[in-house]
Amino acid sequence: MERMIYLDNAATTPTAPEVIEAMLPYYEERFGNPSAVYEFGNKSKNAIEEARNYIAESIGAKPQEIYFTAGGSESDNWAIKATAESLGHRGNHVITTKIEHHAVLKTCDYLEHNGYEVTYLDVDQNGMVRPEMVKRAIRPTTILVSVMTANNEIGTIEPIARIGALTSRFGICFHTDAVQAYGQIPLNVNALRVDMLSASAHKFNGPKGVGFLYIREGKNIPPFVHGGDQERKNRAGTENVPGIVGMGVAARLAHETMAEREEREIRLRDYLIYSVLKEVPMARLNGDWKKRLPGNADFCFDFVDGGSLLVMLDMDGICASAGSACTSGQSEPSHVLKAIGVEEERARGALRLTLGANTTREDIDYVVEKIKKNVSELREKSTAYQEYNDTHRVQKGRGKAWK
Repeated sequence: MERMIYLDNAATTPTAPEVIEAMLPYYEERFGNPSAVYEFGNKSKNAIEEARNYIAESIGAKPQEIYFTAGGSESDNWAIKATAESLGHRGNHVITTKIEHHAVLKTCDYLEHNGYEVTYLDVDQNGMVRPEMVKRAIRPTTILVSVMTANNEIGTIEPIARIGALTSRFGICFHTDAVQAYGQIPLNVNALRVDMLSASAHKFNGPKGVGFLYIREGKNIPPFVHGGDQERKNRAGTENVPGIVGMGVAARLAHETMAEREEREIRLRDYLIYSVLKEVPMARLNGDWKKRLPGNADFCFDFVDGGSLLVMLDMDGICASAGSACTSGQSEPSHVLKAIGVEEERARGALRLTLGANTTREDIDYVVEKIKKNVSELREKSTAYQEYNDTHRVQKGRGKAWK
C-alpha cells in the first residue's frame, strides 16, 4: 500500500504528539499514586486537578462537576443507570431517541428489563429530534431525558439547548452524550441547560481508555463504581493519571484550534459531499446538510454492498467505515439509517467518511476517484443493478416510441 488516507476520525483519532509527550513522565518518573499523602503522590494529584480545571473551563462548568471515567460508554452508563436508581422513588420513565449510540440504547434496554419504561423518540429524515416530540412524551413519572449532542454516524447536530430549556422547565434530569461533539464544536453546559454530559478523549486526539462525565452540582447521582474514595467518593479506583493528563492536553489543543479547524473541515467536508454526489450516480447524503459535525460526510450508494466497498477502499489505502465503529462487522443495516427512513437495501450501501486535521483537498480528490471507480465495479457485478438498467432502458425505449 503506497499511501494511507485516514477518514475514520469518528471511530478514533490519532493521539497528538503533544499529548504523548505530556503523558510519558507519568509512566516513568512521576508514577506516584495520587491518593498517597506524600509529596511524590501529590504531583500526580496536582496533574489530575489541572486537567480537571481545564476541562471544566472548556464547557463552562465547575471543576467539582467533572468526574473522570474510562470513556464514553462508562460515562453514559453511569449517567443513565445512576439517575434511574437515585430517582426511582419519583418515577420510572426515561425518554431517549432511536438514533442514540448503543452505550445509551443498551443501557436503556437494561433498565426496561428492570422495571423501567423507556420511550424511544422518532427523528425526521435528517436525523433531527423535535423538541415538541420530547414535550409530548413527558409523563408525570418521567425522571430522565437522554439525547445525544450529535449523531456518531450521520453527523446531525441536535437542538440540545431547546430540549434543555424544556427539561429544565419540567424539572427533569437531562443527559447528553457529547462523545462525537466535544472538541469539535463549542459546548457550554449552562447555555445547553444539560445536567450531565459524556465525553471520550480518543475522539479529540487524546488517549484511549479515558473520558469524563459532567454532573451538575446539586444533582445527587450515586457512585457507579464502588470501592475507594477517588473522585470525591463517586468513582472508585486508582486514577489513570497519564490518561487524564493526556486528555487535559488534548482538550486544550482541541479548543485552542477549534475555530480554525471547524472552518477548514466544513470547507473540505462540503467539497467532499458535492464531489461524491456529482461524480457517483445514485448516491445519497445521510443527515442534515448544514446542522452536521464539521468533518462528517455519510452516504448510501444504491446497488452496492458497503462491506465490499470498504474492502476495496482499504486496498486503495483509504480507511473509512460503514457506520459506528462499535457495530462494525454486523450484517444488519444501521439502526440510525433505519430510523431516518432509509430502505434496508440502500442502507447496506452505507459509507461514512470523517475528516481530520491532516485531511487535504488532494486526499478528497483521490478518495472520490476511488469511490467512483469501486462503486462502478461493484454495480457491474450486481444482478439487481443489471435488472434495474434493463428495466430503465425498456422504459426509456417505450417513452420514445410513445412520443
